[in-house]
Amino acid sequence: MSRICLFGDSISKGVIIDEIRNRYTMTKDCFANLLSTANAALDVSNFSMLGCTILKGKSMIERHIKDVQNCEIIALEYGGNDSDHTWEQIAQDPEGEHLPKTPIAVFERTYRGIIDELNVMGKKIVMLNLPPIDEHKYFNWVSRGLDRNKILQWLGGSEEFIYKWHEAYNLQVSNIASEYNIPLVDIRSAFLERRNYSDFLCNDGIHPNEKGHGLIAEVISDALPNLERQITRKTSLDKGA
Repeated sequence: MSRICLFGDSISKGVIIDEIRNRYTMTKDCFANLLSTANAALDVSNFSMLGCTILKGKSMIERHIKDVQNCEIIALEYGGNDSDHTWEQIAQDPEGEHLPKTPIAVFERTYRGIIDELNVMGKKIVMLNLPPIDEHKYFNWVSRGLDRNKILQWLGGSEEFIYKWHEAYNLQVSNIASEYNIPLVDIRSAFLERRNYSDFLCNDGIHPNEKGHGLIAEVISDALPNLERQITRKTSLDKGA
């Protein structure tokens, strides 16, 4: 049995929107639970956290270092919260400069630092990229109760900026995985290949719904044989080096 420690944000945690009450809740059918149920050979310990950025993720890994030491594989899923902005401040000052919760250079540097530390520990690492965002749903969600026109003004008149900014963080995840030769589970492509990928997202346009979690679990399950080969090959190369 392979023990996996999963560190990520609310997507990995299984946060969805209760569409009746229109508020966040947890689903038991998150992709981590679905994987554990469908694959008897996997033992997934989920240390993901709502609102977690890469900086908080680093702290979470340090907090659970004993669990990390006892895990065979460390799975990482970060970037969505890091790319987010404080929309209340933007609505109040649309002419100002507003940085994301984690500037992209800090995101990249911190992610690399986590990987370096896990490599020193001899851990096998798997990275997950980001599901795509529905910028229209997301704009409607974050602008609730705020001056939508001012937020749109800061966005340069187009909600598309939200998608592009989110995509920039996803590209960093892919680049880091490629540079370190770390197996990457391509969740994003699986969503984008659907005719209307927004059907797999909640009303906030960023969290996968239960249908989306089923898709993620399917993608990971299909990727498992190749992931195992990649991990084994990388471990052999590292030991040879």
